[in-house]
Amino acid sequence: MRRLIIAVAALAALATPAWAGTLQEVTTRGMVLTIQDMKIDVTFTPDGKFSAFDGQITGTWRIDGDKLCTISNADPNESCIEYPKDKKSGDSFEVTGPQGSATVTIK
Repeated sequence: MRRLIIAVAALAALATPAWAGTLQEVTTRGMVLTIQDMKIDVTFTPDGKFSAFDGQITGTWRIDGDKLCTISNADPNESCIEYPKDKKSGDSFEVTGPQGSATVTIK
């Protein structure tokens, strides 16, 4: 359970410099978040919702400039994170947030 909470916090709180291209790719295609060898499939819907862990984690998302902001059922506090510029489907990159580092792969 602790890994789940850490993973959710990382999902809500991860990343580093980003722009609309990357955020558009992430929210349109989805991503796989890898934290300590644990792969987390994250799906976004156009109505501003996301899910992870086969629907166990759900929440809302929005884009604020160069940041992806999320709120989830595991962490009701909004977290806004910047993502790297110019990433596209198939790209992987490291992100770092308050909960540590993770790898994001855009589907």
